[in-house]
Amino acid sequence: MFFPIRLPRPAWGFAILSMASLLTAQAQRRQTPPPPPAAPAPPAAANGEPTKFPAPPAEEKIEKTQHTIEAAGQKIPYTALAGTLVLKKEEGKPRASMFFVSYTRDDAPDKSKRPITFIFNGGPGSSSVWLHMGAFGPKRVEMGPDGTQPPPPYRLVDNDDTLLPITDMVFIDPVSTGFSRPAPGEDPKQFHGLEGDLASVSEFIRLYLTRYDRWSSPKYLAGESYGTTRAAGLSLYLLEHEGIYLNGITLISTVLNFETLEATPGNDLPYIFFLPSFTAAAWYHKKLPADLQHGDVAQAVQQSREFAGGDYTLALMKGDRLTPAERDAIAKKLARFTGLSESYIQLSNLRVSDFQFFSELLRSERRSIGRYDSRLVGIPSNPAAGRFDYDPSYASVQGAYTNMFNNYVRTTLNYESDLPYEILTGRVRPWSYDEYQNRFVDVSVRLRQAITQNPSLHVLIANGYYDLATPFFATEYTVHHMQLDDTLRKNVSLMYCDAGHMLYTKKACLDKLRAQMETLYKPAPAE
Repeated sequence: MFFPIRLPRPAWGFAILSMASLLTAQAQRRQTPPPPPAAPAPPAAANGEPTKFPAPPAEEKIEKTQHTIEAAGQKIPYTALAGTLVLKKEEGKPRASMFFVSYTRDDAPDKSKRPITFIFNGGPGSSSVWLHMGAFGPKRVEMGPDGTQPPPPYRLVDNDDTLLPITDMVFIDPVSTGFSRPAPGEDPKQFHGLEGDLASVSEFIRLYLTRYDRWSSPKYLAGESYGTTRAAGLSLYLLEHEGIYLNGITLISTVLNFETLEATPGNDLPYIFFLPSFTAAAWYHKKLPADLQHGDVAQAVQQSREFAGGDYTLALMKGDRLTPAERDAIAKKLARFTGLSESYIQLSNLRVSDFQFFSELLRSERRSIGRYDSRLVGIPSNPAAGRFDYDPSYASVQGAYTNMFNNYVRTTLNYESDLPYEILTGRVRPWSYDEYQNRFVDVSVRLRQAITQNPSLHVLIANGYYDLATPFFATEYTVHHMQLDDTLRKNVSLMYCDAGHMLYTKKACLDKLRAQMETLYKPAPAE
């Protein structure tokens, strides 16, 4: 899952402070409130002194279970570990406990030749539950064949697309997500930012490789959404700080350069990059002209891609210098590729944002469309207001994944905890991008550096046509502007599927992703 930052960080922070000041002034004009009750004393630490940052004790607790699954025509015995590793400072003081679930194949003759893949989702603030229970783990949440929401009670089924035939897996929950928590007395802010997150996840990977004797194994990462930002950052961080050179990375629904997603005054790029995804959504809901509806979604998208990267880009570059005739021509073509009215596009100054589109495409039918998957439809409370009340594509997965993981981790993996498992949490906010003050985050530069220094590193990028959170055209632009040497461009490949952000919820797309990943893992030594 990916939560966007709508403004560059300094402006975003200023907007919040301004609103807070306004609300404070208004409250003071109304009346002075009574003083609040005294806050309770912070809990005591082991030495009896108050703890500034209270948290559950940081302890290592690991449950081991053994299972079998039939996948890829094989009966595979495997061991599951569910538990926590404690990150410590040099002097041994705990910093955080990080929850993980690992699956290792029992009949692999030589684990030094057996690949191992570290897997996480994004957010920031997401646990690894989505890729764990939806894509790669030995069990997956049963959804409708096209990824539609099932009725409760929900079910787990054996995952015939699990990666166990080709790699061992470690699903990581970053600090403050899942069951992972900072240690008592440790400021959570140190983990809640781009660099702090990279440092803690890198430390976990190093510790896991050490504890379970996997330093000689081929090493891979897989991330989704902000997890792709994390994976690209880790590709260089692991290389520079731990000497860990990766064999491959799978990026699902990618965001590496935030400039491609965050439209701000002076930055029109996102309007260009969202357009082909708008076309895909309009095609699915049969809102395009007959000639575009006649072919498949890929054909409609290709025509939109050509217009977006050509005439539309030139028009936005002209800005206020567009003549009335030129504006009318561009508005007409935008209407053709979006299913929106020319008048609405003119009122939007030829710049329709993603959130406008969610509400406008089906507004006449009193419906909205999903951000994570534009195929799914919601019911707004007031269609005329143009508000995006909720994301129907998140509603379709939240309950099923939350219920089934909480049951699975306790009844199948035997891990007991009274802590809430933070599926997708706001505990990590505000997320720090301090290293990118007054500029957009762009970790594609780090990925390029990692590939350049480690030419054996290959990257697979999976895209969903109906993903309106991380549109595929933005990813293409980012890849094509990495400035990779000609000899290294083949190291990055892209695949597409007619699904949304969580493209694996559509079974046919999960099958395709699994097949593409098998190719990615072929350079690794055979078992």
